[in-house]
Amino acid sequence: MTFDPEQLGQPKQELAALLKELRKRAGLTGDRLARRCNMSQSKISRIENGKILPSLLDLERILRAVVAPPEVIEEVIALARLANTEWQDLRALRRRGLEKKQTELAALESSCTEFRFFLLSMITGLLSTPEYIRASLAHSPADIAKTVARKLERQEVLYDTTKRFTFILTEQAVRWPLLPPAAMAMQIDRLASLTHLSNVRLGVIPIAGYKPMAPMDTFTVYDNRLATVENTTGVVILRDPRDIEMHLDLFSTLEGYALFDEEARALLTSWSTVCRS
Repeated sequence: MTFDPEQLGQPKQELAALLKELRKRAGLTGDRLARRCNMSQSKISRIENGKILPSLLDLERILRAVVAPPEVIEEVIALARLANTEWQDLRALRRRGLEKKQTELAALESSCTEFRFFLLSMITGLLSTPEYIRASLAHSPADIAKTVARKLERQEVLYDTTKRFTFILTEQAVRWPLLPPAAMAMQIDRLASLTHLSNVRLGVIPIAGYKPMAPMDTFTVYDNRLATVENTTGVVILRDPRDIEMHLDLFSTLEGYALFDEEARALLTSWSTVCRS
């Protein structure tokens, strides 16, 4: 099954319809299937009506109960993966107001306790100076004042010691000259200062050295339940456990390439000094 962002949302209904059809083919009522799967009949009904997404364990129980053939199991698993994927188009986000996206992110940050950020080409808003934030939004056709304010408000979450943050930035992300040199120096200094927070682990990956794996995207993992992947045109939101596990494995590899603590601060200081020279 191919990935088409414009079709995201359809697989949820297709999955629900296919599971309902499989139950009927097996000659089972919703109540009998529920008993076989050790679920409530109301849960089976919500799954078949597309009200809730079944977990992988739910799918395994249902597919076993209806004695689904291997080719059908493969189709169901593919649909489940797409049903757990959401596409947010940047143009659509801009139309409804980028500050609304900031409110969504703030709610997500409030509900999670562990965050892993990999930053490939730019510095994320949580780590940015006001000047950097404004520059990153410079090409937005809308009024950015509210978005800038919401991004700055969100930075307060970094000082909540009940939460743990790991940020990994490439050298390109840190040094890309989005601002004039003096302002870039201040931005890099801010990164260095944040390495002193007890609940923040900030690492940088220098270009020098051998790194056999090359990441393709900026991504964030929230706890172990959701991952977001960003590109130029929008954001893909992943909820399938297999996709989250893949990004956790990737993050672990990238973490091994990064410098932390004193080594990170020394590197950041040298880059800041270059900006000021």
